[in-house]
Amino acid sequence: MTAHPATARAGGTAQEFLAGVRMLLRGLGLYLSNPRLMLFGLIPALISFALYLAAFGTLFYFISDIASWLTPFADGWEEGPQELVRLAVAIAVLGLFVLVGMLTFTAITLLIGDPFYEKISEAVENRYGGVPDEIDLPWHKTMRLSLADSIRLIGLTVICGIPLFVLGFVPVLGQTVVPVVAAFVGGWFLAVELTGFPFYRRGMRLADRRRVLRAHRPAALGFGVGVFVCFLIPLGAVLVTPAAVAGAALLSRRALGFPIEHR
Repeated sequence: MTAHPATARAGGTAQEFLAGVRMLLRGLGLYLSNPRLMLFGLIPALISFALYLAAFGTLFYFISDIASWLTPFADGWEEGPQELVRLAVAIAVLGLFVLVGMLTFTAITLLIGDPFYEKISEAVENRYGGVPDEIDLPWHKTMRLSLADSIRLIGLTVICGIPLFVLGFVPVLGQTVVPVVAAFVGGWFLAVELTGFPFYRRGMRLADRRRVLRAHRPAALGFGVGVFVCFLIPLGAVLVTPAAVAGAALLSRRALGFPIEHR
């Protein structure tokens, strides 16, 4: 019996999504099997985490003043309703910071650790045959390209993230549909962000990345959603970012038609 075309497509999409998840798991395996690679990757992630933690601590310290500044209309209210409104605003501001932090952590970490992560990505590619006619860019030029592309991606992620954050307060919808949509939206941007190094190595920019990954969207989403879920775990972003860079090199090679198995 021949499978119905829609069923076949659904099965293929699911398989591709799982293939993307496997790229992350393989990246994690490569990362854990190389202690030197682990050390290279953890340093910039820890620096980035410390910066975000300091920023959050500063925001938390001044959150009462910020909530009061954002709600001048409540100055003349009775103490009970006033405190309730300002508490809600404070929670919203802190929640928005956490969401934007999650969406931008990878971009900032990759910028801080550009030379480190470039080495990780290159080591993974060399393990599976390297890149024919590789374009060897100096690290400072790669950083400039990465900065320009990251600014665009951060802008897009914030634009997409704020409406999702607001919808999160809608009863039922905010606790069911919105988290799933957020994982897929965030996962897509993470996949695009993390695959930068392999594409730069081939002389390809952000527009090329998006075009190639769109042609392999289920696999890109499987990889990105896996990273997004890992980032929800405390310290997950610090520990997983280097492995995600390794997995992104595998995802890029697969999407571009390069081998990802030992010959």
